[in-house]
Amino acid sequence: MGGFRDLVVWQKGRIYRNECASLARTSFPAEEKYRLTDQLVRSSRAVTAMIAEGHGRFHHKENIQSCSMARGEVSETIDHLTVALDEKYIDEIEFKRMVELAEELIRLLNGYIRHLQTQLEKK
Repeated sequence: MGGFRDLVVWQKGRIYRNECASLARTSFPAEEKYRLTDQLVRSSRAVTAMIAEGHGRFHHKENIQSCSMARGEVSETIDHLTVALDEKYIDEIEFKRMVELAEELIRLLNGYIRHLQTQLEKK
């Protein structure tokens, strides 16, 4: 079995994390460095970290729990992006692009969770 880096969901999470970091670096004002910028970067980083942590767990139940938490982090990231939109740090086009990436990531997480649940039921 390959490592967590072989998981498509982790790979897409990595792209999303990098997109969020780039957006935070280029679009947010300096006064948001320790506020919204930090929150956006942390929540997007938590997504891939949770997927990796869950993959490293011995039991499918723990992996499912970690993936559920990753899904929550994606939702939190969307909320931070909504704040950025409301504060006019990003425009509607950029917001929609990022939300589409997030929704794709949520779909992949849901599929991975279903796969893990199926594996758990086989035991």
